[in-house]
Amino acid sequence: MEIRELRAFVAVAEEGSLSAAARRLHLSQSALSQTIQSLERQVGAPLLVRRSTGVTATDAGALLLREARSLIAQHDRALAAVSGQAAAGLLRVGVPIELPADLLPRALAELSAACPLTRVEVEHASSAAQLAALQAGDLDLALVRERPAGQDFDAVLAVEEALGVILATARAAELADPAGVRLERLADLDWTGFPRSETPVWYDQVAATLRAHGLSVPDQARSGDHPLIAEVKLAAVGTGRAFALAPPGWYQPLPEGLAWYPLIGDPLVRRTWAVWPAGSRRRDLAALVAALDITAR
Repeated sequence: MEIRELRAFVAVAEEGSLSAAARRLHLSQSALSQTIQSLERQVGAPLLVRRSTGVTATDAGALLLREARSLIAQHDRALAAVSGQAAAGLLRVGVPIELPADLLPRALAELSAACPLTRVEVEHASSAAQLAALQAGDLDLALVRERPAGQDFDAVLAVEEALGVILATARAAELADPAGVRLERLADLDWTGFPRSETPVWYDQVAATLRAHGLSVPDQARSGDHPLIAEVKLAAVGTGRAFALAPPGWYQPLPEGLAWYPLIGDPLVRRTWAVWPAGSRRRDLAALVAALDITAR
């Protein structure tokens, strides 16, 4: 087994979805699927059970997951020791799901040119989890949907995305204008959103905007507070009774019968902030922040 194969398996097991893991690793789904199949051949047993709601680890997969995490950690420590990198050469970065595909690779390329000895460890997590990890010292930089208040952190705006709507094409024929869709015309549909616990401030902004346009937002205390993988969201939209909010090009290609449309007037703009401890004086962190700073581009 190769470390890259183990990293791929861990990503799929943690994300519960091939598509989400592929986005996390910046790989195609087909390449990721082939890697998992290769691992299963080497182990001689199925590692994942594939269902309509996502993937879960088999007993063999759960065992491999524990061992893989340990092996990856040992590998990374050994690499750092052999290469002579001090602990400060590791930059731990948190990123959210649905980050624009070119944003982080471009920034990391600039960081590599400025600080070639810095090794970056990327972890996907919700905004709330990232900010907690940043506060605990378990992350050096967080890419989050809300800018934290107070003096503990500094922040720069990394990206702005005007959200559009994904609809079943049959419903879009009734609701869409040539310029797109007006938010208030979605009032008869359900919003397949994200849990408030992931990013409370951004969730409240979206919910308030939807309600201001006459849409109902269910009480999550009653409806549940669990994340939905992309395939489940799209399946709900495919029924013609729901819609999903997404930036252009979020999921390509969309399943047959679904299409993305801009929201007229851009009522919902999602912002992602790069956030780091205010007292940090790390040169490599400063280089990465500069590469992410939208005002510097």
